[in-house]
Amino acid sequence: MRIALVQLASSTDSAANRDLVGARLGDLDSSLDLVVLPEATMHDFGAIDHDLAAVAEPLDGPFVATIVDQARRLGATVVAGMFERPGPDGRGDLPFNTLVVAGPDGSLLDTYRKIHLYDSFGYRESERLSAGDVRPVTIDVEGVRTGLMTCYDLRFPEMGRSLVDAGAELFVVPSAWVAGEHKLHHWRTLLTARAVENTVAVAAAAQGGKRYTGHSLIVDAWGSVLGEAGDGDDLVQASVEPADIAKARDVNPSLSNRRIDA
Repeated sequence: MRIALVQLASSTDSAANRDLVGARLGDLDSSLDLVVLPEATMHDFGAIDHDLAAVAEPLDGPFVATIVDQARRLGATVVAGMFERPGPDGRGDLPFNTLVVAGPDGSLLDTYRKIHLYDSFGYRESERLSAGDVRPVTIDVEGVRTGLMTCYDLRFPEMGRSLVDAGAELFVVPSAWVAGEHKLHHWRTLLTARAVENTVAVAAAAQGGKRYTGHSLIVDAWGSVLGEAGDGDDLVQASVEPADIAKARDVNPSLSNRRIDA
């Protein structure tokens, strides 16, 4: 499976961000199977008083249309983060922090609403966004069962276990990992830990720029880094082989050796 992580810095101009997505993905070729963009690609979080509800879009809005069109053009699965306008389901007025998955045929394959909101390091994402239902979301990408998580979800190992128990061999982690003391170390360590403890590959596309850590990573099921971005706009590409994941699980059968029930 050929994977590309597109690291970018989105702004609070949604139209400009759609143009940016078109420009960045327009440079990619049709050899890719999976393209991952960061959390909040549609629209940056902005200042703490920036009203995300006012800019949230429905799943049939212009951002999803852009992602679907690019997936069709590339013949690849594309995953990207957006703020989803709440529907008539009684969940309140706050939008969801949502990953959308577009298939190579130009269809919207699935969505994942972020479960663990970033109420940490002095920030309260839950004051601006609604949490999604607690359910693992996996998709099929070229025969590889792929689990979805977003940014702060990475700090919860049980999230990874739930995805593995749903069959995941690869984790996709779009993120806007806020920069700060210790944060890059946490980012690298947690991504590697999720790969090693679950014997999965991990593909994590991060926002770059001054506010965020950047350093998008692709890690194999052994915990080896296959590719890493810097802190600005960047592109990381690598191949993940299902046979290598199977070999890691054969050599290190820790999943089948578990004795403590979830």
